[in-house]
Amino acid sequence: MLVETPSLLITDDDPGFRETLRVVFEPKGFRTLLAGDGEEALKIVHHEIVHLVLLDMHMPKLTGLETLRMLKEYRAMLPCILLSAQLDEHIVEQARHEHAYEVLSKTVTVGQITGAVRQALQRTYAWRG
Repeated sequence: MLVETPSLLITDDDPGFRETLRVVFEPKGFRTLLAGDGEEALKIVHHEIVHLVLLDMHMPKLTGLETLRMLKEYRAMLPCILLSAQLDEHIVEQARHEHAYEVLSKTVTVGQITGAVRQALQRTYAWRG
C-alpha cells in the first residue's frame, strides 16, 4: 500500500519530547498524532489511520513493550520504533521478540530518528517520500 502523507503516532509521557518530535516531523510532511501513554496510543490506533508508532519504553499505565505487544496483536504489520533513555540488551531483546521495527536510545539524533522512520515506511508501504 503506497502512502502519500504518512501519519506518525508519537507516544511518550514527556510532553516536551512529544512536541519536539512533532516539530521535527510535521515540516517534513508527516501528519502527527500524540499520545501521553500506551492506553491512549491504543485508542488512537483503533480510531485513526496510523502508519508508524514511536513508543517510549518507560511510561505510566503500560510500558512501551506492553503497548507494542498489544499494537502488534491488533495490527501485526504496523511498524513500531521503541525509544528508551535506559536502553540495555534485555530491552532490545524483548523489543525484537515483540517485532519492533527498531530500538533507539533516547539520545537519538534527528538524523537517526528520521532515518529510521523513513526506512520503516519505505519497507512497509513502499513509501517514496
